[in-house]
Amino acid sequence: MSVAAAGLQALVQQMQGVAQQAGGHHNAAQQVGGVSFAGELKGAIDRIDGLKQAAETKALAFSRGDSNVALNDVMVDMQKSSVAMEMGVQVRNRVLSAYREIMSMQV
Repeated sequence: MSVAAAGLQALVQQMQGVAQQAGGHHNAAQQVGGVSFAGELKGAIDRIDGLKQAAETKALAFSRGDSNVALNDVMVDMQKSSVAMEMGVQVRNRVLSAYREIMSMQV
């Protein structure tokens, strides 16, 4: 798991803890329509990590001279990984901003 993925998971755990404190006995991972926010976030992190690992694997195979791996495939996979990581960082920034805004609200 990458550092960004670990940071996002820590943020989700922190938000769940605060939600539990604020809600009393309610479960912070409460599901709406069978889908939880934490579950969806973890799934997205796992997909980003999967793209990164696939790109690294393909780049390593190309650098070793594997004739089944074309340079354009390596470049496309690396670009997909880069875009996915940037999207993950932007989502993290938005979630963190929302978290800070909620924490600064007076109850």
